[in-house]
Amino acid sequence: MPERRALPRPLLPLGIAAFVAAVAGAVLTLAFPALGWWPMALVAVPPTLLTLIGRRAWGAVLVGFVFGAVFFLINVGFTARYLGPVPWLALTTLEAALTAAFAVPIAWAYRWLPALLPAPWARVSVLPALVAGLWTMREQVLGSWPYGGFPWGRIGVSQVGGPFAPLASWTGISGITFVVVFGCAAVIEYARIRRLRDLRLAIPILAAAVVLLAVPQFPTTPAGTMRIGAVQGNGPTGYFDRHSPGAVLDAQLAATAALGGKKMDLLVWPEGGIDSDPTREAATAATLDSLATSMQAPLLVSAITQRGGDYFNSSLLWESGADNPVQIYDKRHPVPFGEYVPDRAVYRFFAPGLIDLIGRDYTPGTAPPIVDVHGIEVGLAICFDVIYDDVIFDGARAGAQVYAFQTNNADFRGTDENLQQLAFARMSAIETGRAVVNISTVGTSQIIAPDGSEIAGLDADTAGAMLEDVPLRTGLTPAVIAGPALKAVFGWGSAGVLAVVGLLAWRRRAQRKDAGPGGTGIAAQG
Repeated sequence: MPERRALPRPLLPLGIAAFVAAVAGAVLTLAFPALGWWPMALVAVPPTLLTLIGRRAWGAVLVGFVFGAVFFLINVGFTARYLGPVPWLALTTLEAALTAAFAVPIAWAYRWLPALLPAPWARVSVLPALVAGLWTMREQVLGSWPYGGFPWGRIGVSQVGGPFAPLASWTGISGITFVVVFGCAAVIEYARIRRLRDLRLAIPILAAAVVLLAVPQFPTTPAGTMRIGAVQGNGPTGYFDRHSPGAVLDAQLAATAALGGKKMDLLVWPEGGIDSDPTREAATAATLDSLATSMQAPLLVSAITQRGGDYFNSSLLWESGADNPVQIYDKRHPVPFGEYVPDRAVYRFFAPGLIDLIGRDYTPGTAPPIVDVHGIEVGLAICFDVIYDDVIFDGARAGAQVYAFQTNNADFRGTDENLQQLAFARMSAIETGRAVVNISTVGTSQIIAPDGSEIAGLDADTAGAMLEDVPLRTGLTPAVIAGPALKAVFGWGSAGVLAVVGLLAWRRRAQRKDAGPGGTGIAAQG
């Protein structure tokens, strides 16, 4: 019989690995707001990878599920704020299951690649690149499937306050995820191979880190300023808030009074800032006409609109003396189980009380996410639109010189959801090199500079207004130009590489088995 070396044993026993995965999932949440301690991602990723080294498929599923369950239980805990534990646990279970499934390819990479390329240089470069690509691919799957996905909790977003943030203008959020995981995986392999004694292998890692930290944000071209007012009314805009008709509109009008008599080029209200459809309610339309006239500026407002039998979550550009609204953008990514119910009959069978709360389904919009305000192109995103790369990048490609993000965080009062969403807005500013006016009904609202820093802000649960000369920019960043291609390379490209590696490993194993007693077994690396 041919002499064979046994497959490597996992670095950690399964029980210990599950515990470590749980701790790592909890630690990773610290990298996200409200705390936003970005270095904690660098602390959480290495032990997560250690739990997968040498692990077989079902063991990888277990530790991947534990990691995902703990991370999402904490990270999306805001979903239980009003609707209770059922939506929270359902979302967590789905995200954890997907995390578990995509832990298997990472475990396969650790098993197969070192058998083909056992040289130390490959262990600290090629293997970490494959592992980072597979992690990035997992984020992309979670962010696109099912029902459009939920790209929340991406490692790249956690770095918005860290030194890697400028890279977003070159690689997008997915690129930052890749860089963080690559660095962690490379350090692990360096420690495993040389036990920190051979600095020759460390030099490429350190050189890459220095280069990445020194890369400045890609420069977009200044194109003047636009004086923008933004109003946070702090009205009763939650799903379960009890209020009289017009109370939300009245709250916005009251908070807008502070800007009366001040010159501006655009006034922006948040998502849900109007509690009636101004395209069908003459009184509401008249109120907006009067406001646009008194402010001597166009209004960018938001309301639920109806056209035929379809409902839309809409941004409306409203001007004095015009046939209003002059432009409409409808939210491209309505929230499943929040703004519509996919496969309603199926889910109603399991939770009729919860499903029946969502009485109408919003239709996805198809218009470009942009409006023209007297020759200035303003990119748009409504609430969770901001977490989807396609909306942000499409706005920049359509010519946006500044962004206005309208959101309503009232259903998550008292949680860190608004701050996590704000992190996406800040990262969008860096990715595109554009300023962002992120205005919420209840906060936290900010006007954000093209480098992601705060120009002005309003705290949560307070009424207020901002008025600033917001910088305009033109030109496209590499992230916007090559975003889809980079995501394909970082993510799906790694799946192709893993398939080739798996095929070559299988062929080599078969060849050595056919060699008979004179052959040697695979020197599988752990």
